[in-house]
Amino acid sequence: MRNVLLVVSVLYASALHAQQPDLVRYVNTLQGTNSSYELSAGNTYPTTGMPFNVNAWSPQTGKNGDGWKYKYSENKIRGFGETHQCSPWVGDYGVFTLMPVAGELVVDQDKRAAVFNHKNETAKPHYYQVRFDNGVNTEIAPTERAAMFRFSFPKGKNAHVVLDGYTKLSAVSIDEGTRTITGYVTNGAFVPKGFRNYFRIVFDKPFRRAGTWENKQNSVQAGQLTAEGEGIGAFVEFAPGSVVTAKVVSSYISSGQALVTLERETGQYTRLEQAKDAGFSTWNKLLNRVKVEGGTEEERATFYSCLFRANLFSHQFFEYDAAGKPVYYSPYDAKLHEGYMFTDNGFWDTFRSQFPLTNILHPTMQGRYMQALLDAQQQCGWLPAWSAPSETGGMLGNHAISLLTDAWAKGIRGFSADSALKAYYHEATNKGPWGGANGRAGWKEYYQLGYVPYPVSEGSTAQTLEYAYDDFCAYNLAKMTGNTFYETIFARHMYNYRNVFDSDRKLMRGRQVDGEWTTGFDPFAWGGPYTEGNAWHYNWSVFQDIQGLIDLTGGDEAFVTKIDSVFSQPNTVNVGSYGQMIHEMTEMVNANLGQYAHGNQPIQHMIYLYSYAGAPWKTQARIREVMDKLYNSGVNGYPGDEDQGGMSSWYVLSAMGIYSVTPGTDEYVLGSPVFSKVTIEMENGKKFVIEANGNSKKNVYIRSASLNGQQYDHNWIRYSDISDGGILKLEMSAEPNRERGLRNEDKPFSLSKK
Repeated sequence: MRNVLLVVSVLYASALHAQQPDLVRYVNTLQGTNSSYELSAGNTYPTTGMPFNVNAWSPQTGKNGDGWKYKYSENKIRGFGETHQCSPWVGDYGVFTLMPVAGELVVDQDKRAAVFNHKNETAKPHYYQVRFDNGVNTEIAPTERAAMFRFSFPKGKNAHVVLDGYTKLSAVSIDEGTRTITGYVTNGAFVPKGFRNYFRIVFDKPFRRAGTWENKQNSVQAGQLTAEGEGIGAFVEFAPGSVVTAKVVSSYISSGQALVTLERETGQYTRLEQAKDAGFSTWNKLLNRVKVEGGTEEERATFYSCLFRANLFSHQFFEYDAAGKPVYYSPYDAKLHEGYMFTDNGFWDTFRSQFPLTNILHPTMQGRYMQALLDAQQQCGWLPAWSAPSETGGMLGNHAISLLTDAWAKGIRGFSADSALKAYYHEATNKGPWGGANGRAGWKEYYQLGYVPYPVSEGSTAQTLEYAYDDFCAYNLAKMTGNTFYETIFARHMYNYRNVFDSDRKLMRGRQVDGEWTTGFDPFAWGGPYTEGNAWHYNWSVFQDIQGLIDLTGGDEAFVTKIDSVFSQPNTVNVGSYGQMIHEMTEMVNANLGQYAHGNQPIQHMIYLYSYAGAPWKTQARIREVMDKLYNSGVNGYPGDEDQGGMSSWYVLSAMGIYSVTPGTDEYVLGSPVFSKVTIEMENGKKFVIEANGNSKKNVYIRSASLNGQQYDHNWIRYSDISDGGILKLEMSAEPNRERGLRNEDKPFSLSKK
């Protein structure tokens, strides 16, 4: 009967696959993995996992604790680990690894490392496989919280699987009767006190031998079946030439909960192929919700590889109990709660593109996420800003309010706007216990002076600009919901960007407490009043009021010339307060687009600003140039850090022909799509189609447009235009139409728009 069920399952899955084209084949999870500390091509690893997974899986080439867990340039793998890492700069947490070892038992992470060739490696979202030069083959097929592993050992050699407890306190317990290893790990820089990631590993073959070890002295205790300590691991041995399947699961709640999850997510699987097939179906269904036609094979591969990465973060941090209810161990108060929680995201990186894209594709999840933000605030007193899994305080700004307002503006509910405003008011008028993005560094000066002064606060000008934008978001949320109290408060501060604009230099500058500009101004100098950038990069961070920035610059013509000059400037770097070249500087130099530093977030929206100043055709041409020049589907696929879907979402939105310059409003600015046709399927089944007739490498300009059969001259569309379904038709040309989209009403949202 079991064989009959398997055949039926395979036939059913095959039928499902036949209904939709295979878009998973375009995804390369090695995209961006040829990275290092010195130079980022994405700083990614070959993630094997489900959309917005609780945990994913990756091969590990680096040493335990190294943020660069996988470098394409390396030729040895030390293990295959559970991962939650959203950035090498904050590291990973809750990690343990499994490593197949043939022949003599070796536990030392350096000595057990096995040589491989990328020709013998398969890296897909739902399946990872690699065959080592020694003949051992490893396969992984994930679920949201678990995975199926299969290790195939060469004949005639003893077969071992080594579990590495990684760093910090860990524990293992081996049950030879049930062929199970249980235990926990506690590693991570930003985990709460008492944090444990409980794991359970169930093998399908009996053990010939088993024991524990610890990874400081690499001492092996054969026959010892339980141990606890720093870096404690385990090993199990199987018959020579074995093919061993293992189910691996973890839980932040308890070992018992891990067992519940194991049965829930893998109980129906007896073979790895079943999990692999289910994973393929999940990803293929999601990718088919954004179907592209036209373009080259490489452009489709780049698009779907980016769409894959755009759907990984934020991670779910909730589990389902025995009754099927969502529950979670909170990384903020270390208590058990009912409901949903999400983590592993830095909003400075993602408010600009990843969340505006996810609001299109996953509005139900986003409504849960917004409530989770408010729950987190209740649990620790502060809104998250950069979580991994608890708050790190990294970067700057209070961009949780951007997420909340953007969701509300797009009709996404499930949370209280008044609670969001109250939480933000507390955030904006206090300094939190963690880094620069927790509460507000320089908040008193910001309200007293209208700006954050330098050198009172590093990154002061960047802080002023982003605080003003966040204050606009609070103002807009209050305005949309009729909360006049908070509307009045934040209306006073959303124009504070004006206070750091030097009308002589026509650039944003650092300003001292006494109101004087900082001395020795060099627009090429990084750091100081800016964060990971310089004056050329931060001049455009007035998301809420581009028209106001145009007015300060001297009008449309002067503004367009100013944007043009970013590209005509030399790609000169003054390391400034950093004192040395950092990878973002190198990436700007390598891009060779003047001072346009697309490898980092602050300037990524700038090209779309031509559309606010009567030159939308310049947006269209430059966007296509940047996508074509700086992105590809390979191991050097990104021009900088692919931060939690931030850079990949920029590409996905731009390749579709839209971008959210001002999250917190319902508008997306038009660009120039890469493809002749894009069909977006909403959660409710409605479809929004973007047709670009005559599109090509040369025909990058929009000659004319219609929306649902009516002439359309605006340089923007509303979220509701997309969510309600419809057709946006663009007629493309090799020559710009300098007469289209020039009226005031054709320009996108700005506070100062007349």
